[in-house]
Amino acid sequence: MISQRLKEIRKQRGLTQEALAQKVNTKKTTISNYETGYSTPSNEMLVDLAQVLNTSVDYLLGISDNENYNNSTNISLSPEEIKVFEEFKKYPMLFNDIKANPEKKIKEIIILEKAKKLLLEDDDD
Repeated sequence: MISQRLKEIRKQRGLTQEALAQKVNTKKTTISNYETGYSTPSNEMLVDLAQVLNTSVDYLLGISDNENYNNSTNISLSPEEIKVFEEFKKYPMLFNDIKANPEKKIKEIIILEKAKKLLLEDDDD
């Protein structure tokens, strides 16, 4: 069940085996082995795959037929917002810092951006 669902949802999300492997920090051959049923992912890898594919471990395991991840907080992101989020994930230190206290960190970023604009205006004078 895992092999079939993993391949199906990877393709639906528009990812190659190589792209998925990079996102979960493994090799293309490992993803291929999961998809062919030659090997099965560890519990930790299952969680990583579910997160990257925006689905649930239950769906990958065949426990649920709902492929869309649904937590108690209903958040709808535009493609642009998802792109920004994915870019942040490329910088784990920054991502984890923001994840720890998002409201505070976003306010700090806004303050820094305002200060930058003020400094740039002063340079124009």
